[in-house]
Amino acid sequence: MAFRDGLSHTQQILLAICCFPLQPFYLCYRCFARHKEDKEKPDTLAAHVEEGKAKKTDRQPRFKDVRVFPSLTVQDNEGFQVDGKQGPRLPEEQNLYAYPWDKSALKSMSIDLRQFESLEAYAAKVNVQNSVENLVTALLQEAHNVLEKVRAIWIWICHHIEYDVEGLHDTAKRFCQPADVFRYRKSVCAGYAALFEEMCSIAGIQCKTLSGYSKGGRYKPGHVFEGESDHAWNAVFLHGRWHLLDCTWGSGTVDHSCNKFTFRYDEFYFLTHPALFIAGHFPEDHEWQLLKPRLTRQQFEHNVYCRSEFYSEGMVAASPQTGVIRTENGKATIFVETHSPALFLFKLNEAKENCLLTLQKNGMKLEVYPQQTGTHCLQIYAKHFHDKKENYSLVLEYSLKCSAVDKSISLPRDLIQPVGPSWLTEQAGILKALPPAPVIHTEDGRCVVTFIRTKDLDFFATLKSDNSRLPENTMRRHIWKTCRGNQAELKIHLPHAGKFALLIWAKKASDPGNHQCALSYLLSCPNKSVTWPVFPQSYTNWEDDYELLAPLAGILPANCQVQFKLKLPGIFKASVECGGKTLPLTLSGAGFWEGACNTSGGTTVTVRISKEADNCLWSLLEYKVKTR
Repeated sequence: MAFRDGLSHTQQILLAICCFPLQPFYLCYRCFARHKEDKEKPDTLAAHVEEGKAKKTDRQPRFKDVRVFPSLTVQDNEGFQVDGKQGPRLPEEQNLYAYPWDKSALKSMSIDLRQFESLEAYAAKVNVQNSVENLVTALLQEAHNVLEKVRAIWIWICHHIEYDVEGLHDTAKRFCQPADVFRYRKSVCAGYAALFEEMCSIAGIQCKTLSGYSKGGRYKPGHVFEGESDHAWNAVFLHGRWHLLDCTWGSGTVDHSCNKFTFRYDEFYFLTHPALFIAGHFPEDHEWQLLKPRLTRQQFEHNVYCRSEFYSEGMVAASPQTGVIRTENGKATIFVETHSPALFLFKLNEAKENCLLTLQKNGMKLEVYPQQTGTHCLQIYAKHFHDKKENYSLVLEYSLKCSAVDKSISLPRDLIQPVGPSWLTEQAGILKALPPAPVIHTEDGRCVVTFIRTKDLDFFATLKSDNSRLPENTMRRHIWKTCRGNQAELKIHLPHAGKFALLIWAKKASDPGNHQCALSYLLSCPNKSVTWPVFPQSYTNWEDDYELLAPLAGILPANCQVQFKLKLPGIFKASVECGGKTLPLTLSGAGFWEGACNTSGGTTVTVRISKEADNCLWSLLEYKVKTR
């Protein structure tokens, strides 16, 4: 090369013409020499971290070969750098940034989280104290592609950086520079985002810190966002597209009542689908919504806030979609759609009352009946059906404005939710329950509930009302249970008008433990003239396959001839006793034990049976004779 440099311009041209046929061999030689040099030199990033001598300004390029940001069509981004002063801009082709959501995935790219198990275990345990550069070097030892690099950085920050509650309230004690966040292991959202961007920059990954408004902390539905932005998060470039994540919300939660932070990893905020991320994050630069069409700030304020638990617990949509709702004729209705079976709870002004919850095939319906006008707080909690944890997660919160109260609606305090037949009822062993609706309206105070019970299911029913003074055992005698094989029937004769909770308790006879409420109904009877008596008192000798056709009333009129008709399979003899007199019942060709008894001269009427050909009679039913 020194020989060439000493030639004149004309001589260099002539030399090039003469040597042109040898050029391919020369290029091969230069390629081999460069490859040998690269093998002998240490890795650029590793060398920089090891030396640590060059003084640099914040977020300066750390690679020898610095290039500009690629377009969205680029499939990889290793080696590209972020200039902290000049972030990337989105192109005009907005279709490249539209992330349509079909309710099938929570992420903005297809990810199998199982592939990260060993990487996550490693990244969470990395403990480097001296520099961010050395930390990134250690993390990347187990990362084999760009996605794994991002994942390792994310996992480390979420498990090692504590939210600085003190710094949140005192800016003088707040650390947001990456070096300070790394050193003290605590910061607010700006520090989380800055450290994540710094670590991505060292790793050669395009990343940008975004700022805007958020529905976190003490957010309440209907809040209007004004003034400066209150939150920071990141966008990272992977596989030709930008993706959103929030290390702050992914790391844990703050209990503002006691100003305490708790590490509680939240997977939802890693590469969250933009259609879901917008529920809690509204960027100052609207293009970074990564949505088409983009939301206005007013739409962001009005939309209901679906928390991360809403999606992680299997929910996909809620209606109404506005955070502030109004009652119509004293009622508001909420619908939630789910991917998989889920259980729900609710609180209206911190109380579990004045709401009717019903489960549907893919979700639930909640009818709310505030008993006072004004603004109410409605919170909805949920969990997976198969989740063994006792606690439910808060998934939705509405501000409910009520201008008129429906006084005709009064739900019993003892009504157990959810109400009505559902997949949960079938899980408990009660199939094809009728009526299918959760509310049974009866004008004459009588109704019938039927269902098919699974094998070995033991059950009983109770009746409760807020405006009844009858003792529980008397209320229970207003229900008559009949079983014919796997067919079950409950006859209900209400003692008076009002709202009643009919609760059916069940468990497998072979299982230990107590019965659980498997099905509940709300019974409504407006007829104030209703006064049905109890059913007759039954004894333990009454078996499931026995059937009582008459008389059903447990209180019989005095001095009257009363007809009896019962089906008692396997019985040898049956009789009725009243006032010291015994009347045998006869078995008809249709299989019914029948006969008549006069109620004069007695205060009780007893049906007795004998199961064998002997004189041993057992009490089966007992009636009271009405006194004048």
